[in-house]
Amino acid sequence: MAHTTRVLRSEWTKVRSVRSTLWTLASAFAVTVGLSALICVFTESSYADMPVEQKATFDPTFVSFSGMTLGQLAMIAFGVLVVSGEYSTGMIRSSLGAVPQRGTFMACKIIVATLLVLAVGMVTSFTTFLLGQELLGRYGTTLDEPNVLRAVIGGGLYMTLMALFTMGVAFVLRSPLLAFGILMPFFFLISNILGGVEATKDVAQYLPDQAGTMIMSVVEGSMGGGDRPYGPWGGLLIMCGWVIAALVAGYAVLRQRDA
Repeated sequence: MAHTTRVLRSEWTKVRSVRSTLWTLASAFAVTVGLSALICVFTESSYADMPVEQKATFDPTFVSFSGMTLGQLAMIAFGVLVVSGEYSTGMIRSSLGAVPQRGTFMACKIIVATLLVLAVGMVTSFTTFLLGQELLGRYGTTLDEPNVLRAVIGGGLYMTLMALFTMGVAFVLRSPLLAFGILMPFFFLISNILGGVEATKDVAQYLPDQAGTMIMSVVEGSMGGGDRPYGPWGGLLIMCGWVIAALVAGYAVLRQRDA
């Protein structure tokens, strides 16, 4: 236990001593809150002109999380930097020399990152929601409404799971350039393209980001997910499956390959 405590402290020191990792978390908060607020302002001003069908599925909670799509890229950056940063600098050799138990090393890194990202994710989610509802005015909702609190907490969980998924992938790829080159285009472009094409839509809805965002919806059909074979918790469970698979693959690579 004493050994594990020392490893946890070491991982915490690594995270807080590298400015780029902390800046990515600050960026995740700023981008998500700022972009979501801007979209809520435009939505409030244009609500009267919306088609009747769009008003019927209008979800003020989900609208307040509109900036999450861009904000999650900062969480992806955090996950990549926390893991592959050690590989790019060569510090991974020293880390594994000090902690030869690779399972302990990976577990402690994940625990520290999870606690940090969860805290930032929850603050971001609640701030985004409260500011968004204020800007939506009479079209907004409150935490007292059914399923709204679940969606807001889910927003923080979604950001946390996205960072963890990225960490697992980063352990597999080990190169920050390769990790960024694959993950950024996939979540920012490819996933959205696949989800918008009828032929691939059924497959795309099981991707981690598209399944996970269901937890932030309250009104059925608000995000084109009315015909999905799973609900908010089912979507989050699917994303958890992706995260577990990525972390298991990352551990397998870490255990078998030299630093």
